[in-house]
Amino acid sequence: MFVLSQISLLKLLLNGNSCKNIFYLNLFLLRKYKFCSVEVKTILFRSFCLCMYDIGLWKVYNKGTLNRFRSCYHKCLKIFFGYRQTDSVTDMLFTLKLPSVDTILHNGKQQFVLSVLRFGNNLIDTVRVLI
Repeated sequence: MFVLSQISLLKLLLNGNSCKNIFYLNLFLLRKYKFCSVEVKTILFRSFCLCMYDIGLWKVYNKGTLNRFRSCYHKCLKIFFGYRQTDSVTDMLFTLKLPSVDTILHNGKQQFVLSVLRFGNNLIDTVRVLI
């Protein structure tokens, strides 16, 4: 049953927009693991909701889209870990030891640039000129 759920979650991640997918993953994890400890929930959230492999390519999105993604990320964290809407996001991220959206975006872009610079074939050299 759980393997089937993981396959359907993987299909969900590959299709559609990221905000909707994070909400679905969050609700799925909350339904299955709502009685787990904060440490277990943190590991689950890192494993399922922070796996954004293509985030280094997010250069075409405007600030409004990124702000909606930031808001979605914060709402999902508050719902999953049982925080109130009025609780401080900074305090919540510090307590849970989770990265902020800006940190996730920055690290994804840096990893992408470093991986492009590390490899050296003709196709990558052409892409490197565009960066």
